[in-house]
Amino acid sequence: MNRTRGQVRAGVLAAVSLAAAFLVSCTPGNGQPPVPTPDIDHHNITVWTTETLPDRMAKLRLVIGDFTAATGVKADLVGVAPHRFNQVMTSSAASGDLPDVIASLSLGQVRTMATSRHIDYKTNAAIVQSLGEQTWAARALELTRDNGLQLAVPGSAWHQLIYYRKDLFAQAGLKAPQTYADIAAAAKRLDSPEMAGIVAANKTGQAFTQQSFEHIALGNGCEMVDATGGITFDSPQCVAALGFYRDLLRKYSVPGIQDIDTVRSAYFAGKAAMAIWPTNMLDELAGTRTDARPSCPECAQDPLFLARNTGVVAGLQGPDGQRPAHYGEVISWTVTADSDAEPARRFVEYFLTDGYAKWLAIAPEERVPVRSGSTAKPAEYADAWMSTPVAAGRTEQFGSVYGKDVLSTLLDASHDLQHWGIVQGHGDLAGAAAAELPIARAVSDVAAGRAQPQAAATKAAASLRSFLKSLK
Repeated sequence: MNRTRGQVRAGVLAAVSLAAAFLVSCTPGNGQPPVPTPDIDHHNITVWTTETLPDRMAKLRLVIGDFTAATGVKADLVGVAPHRFNQVMTSSAASGDLPDVIASLSLGQVRTMATSRHIDYKTNAAIVQSLGEQTWAARALELTRDNGLQLAVPGSAWHQLIYYRKDLFAQAGLKAPQTYADIAAAAKRLDSPEMAGIVAANKTGQAFTQQSFEHIALGNGCEMVDATGGITFDSPQCVAALGFYRDLLRKYSVPGIQDIDTVRSAYFAGKAAMAIWPTNMLDELAGTRTDARPSCPECAQDPLFLARNTGVVAGLQGPDGQRPAHYGEVISWTVTADSDAEPARRFVEYFLTDGYAKWLAIAPEERVPVRSGSTAKPAEYADAWMSTPVAAGRTEQFGSVYGKDVLSTLLDASHDLQHWGIVQGHGDLAGAAAAELPIARAVSDVAAGRAQPQAAATKAAASLRSFLKSLK
């Protein structure tokens, strides 16, 4: 926070202070972290994070401690629950009490901040230029920019994926499921009374259902809205994607309602040849959780059997799509408009250089690096991520559990990543759709046979137009 404005920290949020002093120096242009100098100018900054799980905050404080030791900047860490983020941001801005840096922001949260003009675009851009724009995945930068303004500095991504059984695909002579035709052929070939060809969410009222369908729909060129604000969910591309999703679930999946838990459980039990789930499943697939552990017949003798025989596909392409695409999320930092810009900049730069590998390791299954390396060492952060243990207390590394095909797919996935409404400048609409879930209802109605794809798409599009009107 800018101390020259005489602003006082509000007592509504708890903070943890790490003692040190700010040492004045500038980050070199070669992308290396700042080097302390003996000229001391006492400062401290406030950092919000939307990741409020106690273990993650504890690990983040350790990295902040390293930052303080390296730079002399003290940082107060404040956890803000995601469901309260907009409310807390609005009230803090009104009282002149915004933090200097906000961490772990979703694309939607970034757009909300931009709409409210709470972002220091110049400092964000300076960070990207200082560390080397070419070291980021271009798509991650595109998703965090608007009309040339750098809304945030991307740190990592998670991706929706198609998980598939490499061993079964190889035995059947099937190609990896990268197109609608590939998916349909594999689902048909591998479906049996003992095993579903594919499992995917169809439960109404669940964001996971919308995300799973968006993963399929984006590859067919289905968009929720265009750049002019026209709702396009009733387009032929979206109608066709709904029909494709319906056919997969009705012909080659398990009967009834499927949700985030049942989809994972079916795949873990060895009862599904394919499943749609995000990267968050990678640690669980390696048997790191007692409440969600692979239980396939082969897993009793080899707990890592399923992990080693699983392939993943990110970017998909349908018959109406122009290029592969998939759903995912970019997680970012942003420097606020009310920040002490120089120490805030140093903080973000540290977390993308010396502190980057440690920050990724806090939750490696959710934090696929979008910055593979520095200018001098283009692969250093990707290599560090692959060497990260699959979970705390485990010795197995991602690079030893999963093959190069899986890891390279994950690292390259940001190039195909899309997110309804963001690039088109309608992140507020994307947020409303995620809250009210008219698309999840459309998917559920079509999968259950309660509506035809065109009728369901038309109804969802009408809801989206109503949301858009209310947002103006």
